[in-house]
Formats: sequence, structure tokens, C-alpha cells
Amino acid sequence: MKRFIAIDGLDGSGKDTQARLIKEKYEKEGTVIIRSHPTTDNFFGRTSKNALQHEEETKWNKIVATIFYGADAIRSLIKYYGKYDTVIFVRYTLAVSYLKKSLSVPVYKLVCFALPVSEYFFYLDVSPKVLMERIEKRKDKAEIFENYDDFVKVRAKAEPVLYNWHVIPANDSPEEIFARIEAILDELDAKLLDE
Repeated sequence: MKRFIAIDGLDGSGKDTQARLIKEKYEKEGTVIIRSHPTTDNFFGRTSKNALQHEEETKWNKIVATIFYGADAIRSLIKYYGKYDTVIFVRYTLAVSYLKKSLSVPVYKLVCFALPVSEYFFYLDVSPKVLMERIEKRKDKAEIFENYDDFVKVRAKAEPVLYNWHVIPANDSPEEIFARIEAILDELDAKLLDE
């Protein structure tokens, strides 16, 4: 059985934690890989990450971060999609939420037409207040979108493009969040086996 899973959400929503738990779930059944974007193993991912961690939040840094993020995700698709039993992407098509609201939906539809999609897409929905609390506990340098106002704006812009995602309430503990995701995974797996 081949699965293409995407975990997305705002920074601090617990994407990497959930990806690791999903990986553990499926490792007994076959090969699994996680690609967390932007990655650090290639030029595109490093360039995107550097732009995101730039001290100044400029329009140019946002453009560079977005373009190179897209190139990084496409590179991962080319290298890994279909080559493992389970491919897990941390961050995928929802980067369009960082575009202007008038552009996000049409660009998202275009991206979904051009790139692989599946029923195994999960959006971790966390309130901006909880996101800020989580970000403050981290020791990493804050990225340019990691502030309360951007969390509110981007969360609102993501809503219209979540029509083909499972939206998971994610203010709770990692175990409670994973239980919600696992229930959906089991349903989807059973459906795939029946086909």
C-alpha cells in the first residue's frame, strides 16, 4: 500500500512531532520517509530557511522564502514520491496561505492540479495564542512569520483552501492530537484495502 501524507499548519502547531508519530505507526509495514520543508539538505531548502530567519521582515525575504520553498518541495516530490511505501511531507501546498488573499485560492487550485494530492492531508489547527506560547518555549530563532498578527492573518487565509484537508484541532497534547489523526489514518487505510 502506498501513502502520500502531508502534515501542515502554522509554525508551532506540532507538525514534526505528528510526522514522527505517523512514521512510527507505519515503519512496521514498510519503508517510510519524512521530508520536512524547508529542508537543509539542498540549496533550495537552505535558501528558503535563510530567508525565513532573516532579521528583517521584508517583501523580498518573503518572496525568496516562498519561491525557494516551492522548489524544495518539488525537488522532494521528484526524488521521493512513490519510491517509499509511505512518504510524509511536513508542509506542502498550504504555503499559498502566505500569498495575498486574492491569490491564495486560485494558486492553490493550480498547485493541486499540477502536484500530487491525496486524502491523507492533515492541517493542525492551533489558536494564535497557543502558537505564541509554544514559539516562546522553543530555543530556536523566530522566523519572519512567527508573530501573533501573522498567525491570525495566515490562519484566516488558509481557511478557504482547506477543503481537501482533514482539519485537526491541535491545541491539546501531542498524544491527543495523534489519536485524532490515527483514527482518520485507520479509516483511510481500511478504505484503500477495500478498493
